[in-house]
Amino acid sequence: MSMRIYHNPRCRKSREGVELLENAGCEFEIVEYLKDLPTKEELSEIVNQLGINAVDLIRKNEAAFKENFKGKNLSDDQWIDAMLEYPKLIQRPILVANGKAELGRPPENFLKLLPKK
Repeated sequence: MSMRIYHNPRCRKSREGVELLENAGCEFEIVEYLKDLPTKEELSEIVNQLGINAVDLIRKNEAAFKENFKGKNLSDDQWIDAMLEYPKLIQRPILVANGKAELGRPPENFLKLLPKK
């Protein structure tokens, strides 16, 4: 099983998500998305795999959201562009495995994607 976690090491929930995967004995790739920004296609695919609208992946308490986007009604494509321009807007952590994704809020959501023992 190939797993990838989109991670921000400064975020407590993100660190908890990594710890959960490690404790479960999973092999996974860590993508520090603030340093290694996903492509537009990757971010679009993650939104599709999560089964949400792009706006639902936005961190609405971030200064960049309040200053640039609060009250705006944008398309999914425009929200994805906003996240790529301001990657701190992306909710985290996100686990992608076998064509599915889960937002780790709470990190226990990741258990849905782990192989059954």
